[in-house]
Amino acid sequence: MEDRLKQLQAEALEKIEQAEDLKTLNDIRVAYLGKKGPITEVLRGMGKLSPEERPVIGQLANDVRAAIQVKLEEKQEKLSKLEVEQKLAAETVDVTLPGRPVRTGNHHPLTAVIEEIEDLFIGMGYTIAEGPEVEKDYYNFEALNLPKGHPARDMQDSFYITEEILLRTHTSPVQARTMEKHEGLGPVKIICPGKVYRRDNDDATHSHQFMQIEGLVVDENIRMSDLKGTLEVFAKKLFGEDRKIRLRPSFFPFTEPSVEVDVSCMCGGDGCSVCKHTGWIEILGAGMVHPNVLEMAGFDSKKYTGFAFGMGPERIAMLKYGIDDIRHFYTNDIRFLKQFNRA
Repeated sequence: MEDRLKQLQAEALEKIEQAEDLKTLNDIRVAYLGKKGPITEVLRGMGKLSPEERPVIGQLANDVRAAIQVKLEEKQEKLSKLEVEQKLAAETVDVTLPGRPVRTGNHHPLTAVIEEIEDLFIGMGYTIAEGPEVEKDYYNFEALNLPKGHPARDMQDSFYITEEILLRTHTSPVQARTMEKHEGLGPVKIICPGKVYRRDNDDATHSHQFMQIEGLVVDENIRMSDLKGTLEVFAKKLFGEDRKIRLRPSFFPFTEPSVEVDVSCMCGGDGCSVCKHTGWIEILGAGMVHPNVLEMAGFDSKKYTGFAFGMGPERIAMLKYGIDDIRHFYTNDIRFLKQFNRA
């Protein structure tokens, strides 16, 4: 049995020395030191030895196991270092090579236009106000001088959830809610960007959901000239200092008087397909806040006046970037979006 243990030690040490990778080394460990290994088998046969031989063989077996374990650890450390060195050599990076460019994204053209408009009006002293997209009929229509049965509601055929709850058709409810919170005390100076919904057939110029930005100013002595001056600054900053605007009479239930606002076309008035050879492009609607709207929000219409305006960022973006189909904004076509990486 003593000879058997010495033979096992010699065999194990020789195989450990010849091992070339960690997997082979681990197989040797299991083969000689495992529960089913030959050393364990020798120890199980110690019952057949005399009492005098048992401690001698037991000590020898422990010495053999320890010698093999020490040799395994030394070899494992050596192979681990070698493996790291080989990996570093294989993965060496030439730091003198030029770097690979990182592909970066950019703002969606619609987002870029909305943020540009927000920055413009914030610079003019406006604050941004937001409200729920699922709105009450009262704030969406009634508080804006559109009582039930009013024919102008047909222009905003809507997505109703119940008779009193619907997806908002414009961001004007945010104006009504904000004025209500002021409890009849001015000034109010806000813009209301957000998503709105109308039951419409999707085509190149219409969408069942789109973005809208509305503005509201309420204070003492607010006049139509303040509205015109504000919109002139807006048009020049967004489209160019050479642009002009014109106001055409119109009708909106929540403003009186009401106007449609056109901006001069980039063709300089010569006429082109964009302006349909008129020299002007309609960009938004506006007007002086109707006294009924002020009164329903708690403002004294004899003391306070105001103006409001509303625009579709999609239309602004289409004019600014020459986009011919509103559906491009929502189809997530990477070929379309890549055009604006440097816009």
